[in-house]
Amino acid sequence: MRILDRYILSRFLYNFLSSFVILMFIFIFQTIWLFIDDFAGKGLDIVIIGKFFFFMMPSLTEKVLPLTVILASILTFGTLAENYEFAAMKASGISLQRSMLSLIIFMVLLGGVTFYFANSVIPASEQKIYNMRRNIAKVKPAAAIEKGVFSDFEGMSIKVDEKYGEKDRFLKNVIIHQKTAANVNSTVIKAKTGELISSEDSELIQLVLRDGHDYRDMDKSKSTEKRKYPFTNTDFEIYRMNIEIPEMEQDLEEENVSNREKMKNVSRLIKDMDSIEDDNRRIVQAFSKNIVYRMGGFIPLTPKDTAVTKKMELLREKEASAEKKTVSKNSIDTATAVTTVIKADSIAEAAVEPKEKSSPTDIISLFKDWQKVQVMNSAKNSVSNIMTSIEGKKQELDKRYEIHRRHVFSLHEKYALALSCIILFFVGAPLGAIIRKGGIGLPMVVAILLFLVYYFLGVFAENYSYKGNIHPIIGAWLSSMVMLPLGIYLTRQATADQGMINFGNVIDLVKRLFAKKDKTEEE
Repeated sequence: MRILDRYILSRFLYNFLSSFVILMFIFIFQTIWLFIDDFAGKGLDIVIIGKFFFFMMPSLTEKVLPLTVILASILTFGTLAENYEFAAMKASGISLQRSMLSLIIFMVLLGGVTFYFANSVIPASEQKIYNMRRNIAKVKPAAAIEKGVFSDFEGMSIKVDEKYGEKDRFLKNVIIHQKTAANVNSTVIKAKTGELISSEDSELIQLVLRDGHDYRDMDKSKSTEKRKYPFTNTDFEIYRMNIEIPEMEQDLEEENVSNREKMKNVSRLIKDMDSIEDDNRRIVQAFSKNIVYRMGGFIPLTPKDTAVTKKMELLREKEASAEKKTVSKNSIDTATAVTTVIKADSIAEAAVEPKEKSSPTDIISLFKDWQKVQVMNSAKNSVSNIMTSIEGKKQELDKRYEIHRRHVFSLHEKYALALSCIILFFVGAPLGAIIRKGGIGLPMVVAILLFLVYYFLGVFAENYSYKGNIHPIIGAWLSSMVMLPLGIYLTRQATADQGMINFGNVIDLVKRLFAKKDKTEEE
């Protein structure tokens, strides 16, 4: 049995390593096409470019490893089934599960190594890649200016709608925000066209803007002057400005950024997840309390003075009794006296409960006509300001919640990647035994189809998780959860020496259903 385990393991390792090298070579070439714009025309050393792609290899492992496991499993067990080696094993009393034992142990070890790789090596490589791309972009500022978004430079942000010409030196529809030392946006410059002029010997790059406007906030010490002249507006035909760039001989491997979720290991992700969640909760509570106070909630009511109320009631009762005595002394006839007493009682009741009978049904009716317009406009403006504040805070909180979801997804993705190696093995191994075909033809096609299902499920789940459409934990495990039932089903079918779908059983099931239907109609 040891010889058999060694034989199957050696065949699998050969297919695994050869598939891994070939697939990694293919994915590296794909990466070259994706990042060729970042390197073209930069004058970078071949060593720097080689280091970049070397640091890219661990990140590519997330894509290459699942496809390698599926392909190696199908090739190994498909070849064994095609050469009738499985038939010989079954004749000797060796089941499919027993023949897979050595590979199961190997896949468990591979899952542990994959988790260590995802927890330690891939975050370090992501940090290297991000900082190298960032530093390479600084070498040529034209490469750092992206279309349609604001690109941050030291003291300013630049946005362009289009780049064209040699080395993208010509710009179209330029918007520049210049900031003060306190990081306050004080100047906005808009131009229809722009041009970047640089020299290899100079550390400055000149930005020439044409046909535009310059808006500047006036820095006045007195508030009255600010009200008179809040800003200046200048039209220009040509505007030249110099942008300072880093030295050309800077260290492209310098690491400045390490706060992205893919650059963190498990312990740091858990720590940052808790801190981000606490900050989000604190911000929501503070903002909700602020909004409630702005709406007039929780305003303390003036308590009623019970002593004064009782004195007023006693005074009214004395006045009513005094009126009754006066009527009896003057010998007024009985009808007149009764009428007087009734009037006195009604006056006393009206004096005791004036608020209940004269309370207005609408608050706005308490004001005069010219005041009603002011009250309504004030309420409308207050509601509009509150809604604007809520919309702005909602956008901020959406970004903060997305950062939290990214951390949760990245944490569970590391565990899912390790477990996916084992799950995909139980998909590929029985599938190879079922199709009974070795070589590169059919097994490669089947492996690519399964990988595409696995990969695109992961991509869609990742995007939906970031946007909050599904929970990030479900998004991280979705591909594995879909492949797990398929692996169980294929293993059962291969163990019973059956195909993927037994059409005879399906036909029998349909016949039984029609037979039951005919019986019920006869009855």
